[in-house]
Amino acid sequence: MSLRDLAKKGIVLDGAMSDELEKQGVETNNKLWTATALIDQLDKVYKAHTDYFEAGAELVITDTYQANVQAFISAGYSRKDANQFISNAVTIAQKARDDFEKKTGKHNLVAATIGAYGAYLANGSEYRGDYDLAQSDYVDFHLPRLKLVLAQKPDLLAIETQPKLDEPVALLDWLQENQPDIPVYVSFTLKDTQHLSDGTSIEEAAQKIATYPQVFAIGMNCVSPKLVTPALQEFQKATDLPLVVYPNLGASYDPTIKQWRAFKDKFDFNQLTKEWYQNGARLIGGCCTTGPKEIKEISTTLRKIREE
Repeated sequence: MSLRDLAKKGIVLDGAMSDELEKQGVETNNKLWTATALIDQLDKVYKAHTDYFEAGAELVITDTYQANVQAFISAGYSRKDANQFISNAVTIAQKARDDFEKKTGKHNLVAATIGAYGAYLANGSEYRGDYDLAQSDYVDFHLPRLKLVLAQKPDLLAIETQPKLDEPVALLDWLQENQPDIPVYVSFTLKDTQHLSDGTSIEEAAQKIATYPQVFAIGMNCVSPKLVTPALQEFQKATDLPLVVYPNLGASYDPTIKQWRAFKDKFDFNQLTKEWYQNGARLIGGCCTTGPKEIKEISTTLRKIREE
């Protein structure tokens, strides 16, 4: 079954990489964040991916969200080292996937993630979008990492945690010209149920992104579950593409201490998965502060829905 066909039926995504690494003792309180583990703790990245597969994830996202050549060089590593770290992020996810398939017979997917320029700034601006680059500058920034992950032949690209429209458009323009066959999904952070983080309307963003033939799904990530259903309805007004949703648990990010503030809300991901599916969501998982527990709940419910 093709990726597009799978997406129409529903795919279980993974959860947070950061929380799973931190549980294993990885120190992520720095500008490299989860990319720190790519330097000398690949075994812990492998375990995080494997734990999500065992929880029911059918697609895992590589540890490249905040891994970019410029950040590694700024941290004192050579360009050669940076290139290797980023390439390893894809191959370790593929190894976890392949080992799981040998064990279970189930074939899963690996998405190479491309985080926003705001993630590189490491000041929380991927949740605000308060930066402005020319299209060529976006391409120049992203291209070193983008070429590295594409060289490892992931199943798809995840252009995720995007707070504004012009940045993914710049990437999609380049991909359309240079790598038109790689499937892509795009997911945004939101200001509210009708707008991206920078104030662009969801309707405008969805209409534009849906014009790119290689985009097979669009949606949101790292938003509160409370925003999801009405935001899905806004996306549905503008596109009939399968929708992507992987929220956090309602926390807010403190860029000063590079941690998520405590939260009290409790969410039933079994019920939410049903609700979101009814509103067009087909790629469903979790982002920061979620873990295998939530992914197992999503997997259990989505499998039942697909069997109906």
